[in-house]
Formats: sequence, structure tokens, C-alpha cells
Amino acid sequence: MNLLTLWDIIPKDTQKKMNKIWQNTILLTGPTGFVGQALTDYLNQQNFSVTAAVRRSTDVFPPAVQQITVGDLLPDTDWQPALNNVEIVVHLAARAHILRETAPDPLAAFREVNVQGTKYLAEQAASSGVKRFVFISSIGVLGVHTNGRKPFTEEDEPNPPEYYGISKWEAEQALRKIEAESGMEVVILRPPLIYGPSVKANFLNLVKLVDKGIPLPLGCIKNMRSLLGLSNMVSAITTCITHKNAAGKTYLLSDGEDISTPELVRHIATALGKKPRLLPVPTTLLRLAGKLTGKSA
Repeated sequence: MNLLTLWDIIPKDTQKKMNKIWQNTILLTGPTGFVGQALTDYLNQQNFSVTAAVRRSTDVFPPAVQQITVGDLLPDTDWQPALNNVEIVVHLAARAHILRETAPDPLAAFREVNVQGTKYLAEQAASSGVKRFVFISSIGVLGVHTNGRKPFTEEDEPNPPEYYGISKWEAEQALRKIEAESGMEVVILRPPLIYGPSVKANFLNLVKLVDKGIPLPLGCIKNMRSLLGLSNMVSAITTCITHKNAAGKTYLLSDGEDISTPELVRHIATALGKKPRLLPVPTTLLRLAGKLTGKSA
């Protein structure tokens, strides 16, 4: 069952009561992003009152969504005007994976936004009386892959090898400390790769390659990867906004159906009405090509 239906199956009178309880309480950061815009639209459709914290004014939101300009997510951003009468913060904004990194010290750049910026927001939220802070982290906190072992679980020890994952793990630790000191409830979500309408970055690049009919040397890959549909991501966040038992928890998210990279290519090709073009290149040759071109990662 699509997780988006979890809210929809709640009786209408119960929905109205819950909306009344949570009315005028939700502040979203990163509301113009891939997940943020879908979440903003869905919460608005469900009659939640939403305040969107934006870097600059935009016209992408419905009239019922209040906007407040806060600028960039930095260690000295003033969040107080945006936190007035807010009980729930959903923190989506972050410095994400950079395809062409230009920062002289990438880890410091990730930490400035994802760790210090998040910590400062959470501290101001706690001091303003915010009851719950929903933080969108990443499965990358646990690592890039499981090396053939069982899938990651919430009990696994974090071991992030990449700058983005490191910064998200450090932000998680900072939030748990603030939670312990202030009593503000913290809910942490660790999603894998998210796909859906308007997806960007590497997923979009893969879609473009399949659409152009370019042969891909991925036919021999036998991996398994968890993915998460945008609607399921939105539903998970909505549940963590409203459900009392989510307080203090950390969740791993997925669609519940792991697939290989060749299977993913086939699914994309079918959706596009194309024929998948997968070349059976041995993975040893792919690794060698990666080393020779300096693109092992």
C-alpha cells in the first residue's frame, strides 16, 4: 500500500481534530526543494497551516502557505521571526551532494551548513518552545553499501565515509544532545535515494541516458538498492509530524522493494516507452576503467 494513504484512511472527523491540534504550527525549511515542495503542497491540501522558510521570496506556493524570508542556512541565521507560534519544525534544508565540488575545504563547507546551521536552528527552536523537530538525515550516515551483508537497520552503528554523510551524522548527534537538554522532541529520518516527478541530480541523469537510448555498461551488476518514492517520503514525514510515538525515534525509510541497478534501468525504460540497452560489461573492467579515469567513486 502506498504510504500516502496512511493519512487518507484516518476518519475525516479525526483528521479535523488533528488538524485543529496542529494548526498554525508547522515550519518547513527547504520548501522549494524536490521533497520540500511536494510536502508543502500535500500539507496544504490536508488543511495544515504551513509556514515556508525561504532564502528569497517565491511564487511557487499556494496562497494559503505563509512565506518568511530567512536567507541562507548558516550558523548565524536569525530564525526567531520564523519560529513565532511554531510547534513543529521540519528541517529539509541542507547542503546536499555537489556533483562538481568547488569549495577548497568541502567537509568544512558541509559542516557549516548541515551541522552548525542545523544546530543553531534547533537551539532557537527549543528556546522558542517548539515541541517537535523532524530532521531529514540520510542513509549515508550508515555507509555507502553493506558489502553483501543484510540491509542496514536502525541498530547499525553509523559509519559515514563521505562528507555529506559525516555532516548529517554530526547533526544528528547535536540534535540528540539538544533534545536531552531541552526536552524538545526530535525525530530523525534517514531516506535512501528518492525518486519522483521533478527529480534531479544523478537519477535525472540516468533517466536522460535511458531516454536517449545510450548503451549502459551495467548489465553485469548484481547489487540490491533501496529506493524511496516521493509520495512515500511525504507520507513518512507527515506521520512523524502527527504521531505521538515518533518522538525520539530514528527511522530508516524505503519503498520496501529493493532492486538492482539493471532492474532500475529496465523500470525507467518501460516508463519511458524505450528499450533498455544494457551491455554485459564485467564489474572488474568497470573498476579498472574507474581507476584509469580517476572516477572510481
